[in-house]
Amino acid sequence: MVKEITGRHVLIGGVLAFGVIIGANMVLAVNAVRTFPGLEVKNSYVASQNFDRKKAAQLSLGWTVSAEIAGEELRLSITDAEGRPVDPAEIDATLGKATHVKADVTPEFAFVDGVHVAPVSAGPGNWNLRMKAVAEDGTLFEQRIVIYVRS
Repeated sequence: MVKEITGRHVLIGGVLAFGVIIGANMVLAVNAVRTFPGLEVKNSYVASQNFDRKKAAQLSLGWTVSAEIAGEELRLSITDAEGRPVDPAEIDATLGKATHVKADVTPEFAFVDGVHVAPVSAGPGNWNLRMKAVAEDGTLFEQRIVIYVRS
């Protein structure tokens, strides 16, 4: 015996289908807003006024920066244009995930054999190292370094 599809069946199917779609969208939207770390700058116009000047000063240093996490150790390498290690007057950094700030840590670096080393506990995945260093002449150097940690 074949059952006939009635208007009630079509209505229930449509409501269920759209209910699943709307429910999934709501879950994704709530999680996106809840995990957003916030604004980078309060006023983008004001920040843009000094961008070119800061960029030129930073490029004039000729520094090259790289970072890696090996085991429980973060290694930050800063070299000058000739490839010599640089030990800035000041270093401030934050290591964290790109998607949320819950795992953010502030590593305490020690300058060992031309490399800045800090103990960290980072699991697998993509990590961002947002660093600010001050050169001996007072020039601010800012960079975000993406570090991929394999499991």
